[in-house]
Amino acid sequence: MASGQMITTIRDIDAILIPLGTPVIIPEGAQVAITQELGGTYTVSVNGNLARVEGKDADALGLGEKQVNAVEKEVKIAHGPVDEALVWEALKTCFDPEIPVNIVDLGLVYDVHAVDLDDGNAVEITMTLTAPGCGMGPFIVDDVRAKTLEVENVTEVNVDLVFEPAWDRAMMSDEAKLQLGMF
Repeated sequence: MASGQMITTIRDIDAILIPLGTPVIIPEGAQVAITQELGGTYTVSVNGNLARVEGKDADALGLGEKQVNAVEKEVKIAHGPVDEALVWEALKTCFDPEIPVNIVDLGLVYDVHAVDLDDGNAVEITMTLTAPGCGMGPFIVDDVRAKTLEVENVTEVNVDLVFEPAWDRAMMSDEAKLQLGMF
């Protein structure tokens, strides 16, 4: 799918208005343009606004079949330690819906460490947002939790959202700065 190409939605879509984080419904028949397709979600432009659409609703954008989420949560059992490098890789699949750079390269993740529990492994993540009042913050944190839980042997994820030290552009990787034209 070409970014920016106009698409007519084929059913109503639950979405999140960016940057406020307000739930909205994009109605069937609406004209949208995909502006970003990263990390399993879509950022679309609709009526002059940006909205985040979950990957499970890709069918409404004409991008595949509807995905059905399982009703019951799978109980994970750890069969060994957590490879923290795999956690960092999983975090590189998380994106701010307004910025086409992953949260690791943006410098939003300050610390990751695994903790051995009696019945599994917890991963403790300390991170921030580009701005304290970011309405998309809860959605980014939920994405961090979900993708970290997909890592082998992770049974629990705790995210500590902090604002000290405050994020600034100097925390971005050189690759992120290059990608955003900041060099």
